[in-house]
Amino acid sequence: MAASTAIEWTEMTWNPTTGCDRISSGCDHCYALTLARRLKAMGTAKYQVDGDPRTSGPGFALTLHPDTLMQPYRWRSPRMVFVNSMSDLFHARVPLEFIQQVFAVIADTPQHTYQILTKRSTRLHRLAHRLHWPANLWMGVSVEDADHLYRVDDLRRTPAAVRFLSCEPLLGALDGLSLDKIGWVIAGGESGPGHRTMDPAWVRGLRDQCARDGVAFFFKQWGGTTPKAQGRELDGQQWDQMPARVGVA
Repeated sequence: MAASTAIEWTEMTWNPTTGCDRISSGCDHCYALTLARRLKAMGTAKYQVDGDPRTSGPGFALTLHPDTLMQPYRWRSPRMVFVNSMSDLFHARVPLEFIQQVFAVIADTPQHTYQILTKRSTRLHRLAHRLHWPANLWMGVSVEDADHLYRVDDLRRTPAAVRFLSCEPLLGALDGLSLDKIGWVIAGGESGPGHRTMDPAWVRGLRDQCARDGVAFFFKQWGGTTPKAQGRELDGQQWDQMPARVGVA
């Protein structure tokens, strides 16, 4: 399950697992759940298993896809790859052995750069010492508001070559955020029906903090009824900063 993507900060997605469950306020309008419902209705085989209706829903049960593990070996040109755009690799029902297999594929294909993002930072921290961390793996956590800043502390404890934050949907000011040992911050507003409005002051605060601390800053979108309804400019410009990729000048 690999595909090109419209996500601005990556080039393609690779989903060794699909499905997830809601665990925090940032999950309330999950784009992946909405897409999974569509794919189930279209008859897509990977999305025919329903999850718990209280926390996920149609087509979104956590499912492993071992058949996808060989895909990166077939990609000839170097690529930026977002791992598990339709799931969370550190979900409690993903066995450690499977996570280790995903990490092994990443290590075996150093020509690609892989981005893994999780909301389950506690499990990430607990398993970090049992994983081999290759230089071409970027590890990130989602941080939607100040109540979830503990995820940043968990991330800091991992030996990832690049640690990053996805503050999308940004639902509040991140007062008290420390960017120590963080190399990249992505920020963006929520989109779709019922989207919650993002205060420009929250985004500016992140941008200015990144500038002070020498951290790459990427502003993805303001959000709205559609992802691009209000564009991507912040104070008259686009912010597309990224960390350096391994092996790329």
